[in-house]
Amino acid sequence: MEIQVLGPLSAEVNGGSIVPTARKPRQILALLALYPGRVIPVPTLMEEIWGTELPHSALTTLQTYILHLRRRLGTAMGPGAPGGAKEVLATRHGGYLLQIPPDSVDVHTYEQLVSGGQSAFDDGDDDGAATMLRRALALWQGPALVDVRVGPILEIEVMRLEESRLGTVERRIDADLRLGRHSELLAELTELIARHPQHEGLHSQAMVALYRAGRQATALDVYRRLRARLIDDLGVEPSRQVQRLHQAMLAVDPALDISAGPRRGSTFNLYAA
Repeated sequence: MEIQVLGPLSAEVNGGSIVPTARKPRQILALLALYPGRVIPVPTLMEEIWGTELPHSALTTLQTYILHLRRRLGTAMGPGAPGGAKEVLATRHGGYLLQIPPDSVDVHTYEQLVSGGQSAFDDGDDDGAATMLRRALALWQGPALVDVRVGPILEIEVMRLEESRLGTVERRIDADLRLGRHSELLAELTELIARHPQHEGLHSQAMVALYRAGRQATALDVYRRLRARLIDDLGVEPSRQVQRLHQAMLAVDPALDISAGPRRGSTFNLYAA
């Protein structure tokens, strides 16, 4: 079985899709897929589907959805498959689980690559970090579970994955900046700060990339617009890190140069206290 959750939900067995069209069975499949090999308790599945207002027939209806998923799974597996659908979508005391290897789900591969990329970054292997983090991000085919109508449990999981994705983008850009790829990053960073107008880390990266590309005035304008947005929307000044970065640019601090900058820190923490 191959499952993708980093984008539209996809689950294939022998080249055939087992993703149901009905909303609630899709939610169940998505939640089970996020935790392969782990029992998801019945109350958790019910909360995902119905929230806090459970119908009287909730347990029976849930069992019907599981049966529907098993039928689709069994059809895709074929009559000669060992174990059968009940062994793959298994019942355990108090819940259900998908008995499949973790690497059958794209999010597992993604998280392994992110972990490897972070380790390489911490070790100063910028090229290795950028390569692994780029491979991790390439697994994304759109927003997580973009075609699944999520309930309260999946909503938290989607938020976690999207936050991880943004953090991975930021770390990959840090590695690329340390490799001197500032000019190549300008278009990407311009788009990112437009999409995340209050994200100080991305704005710091855009400022550094512009500064190193010889566009000091534009880098300072990025700071001005970030400060105005934070004051107008939240009533706060930029963090001390960003303020120090701004002052360093005004002073043409040599530490901003690629060769003089710190090798093990993020761009956002370039001027941390």
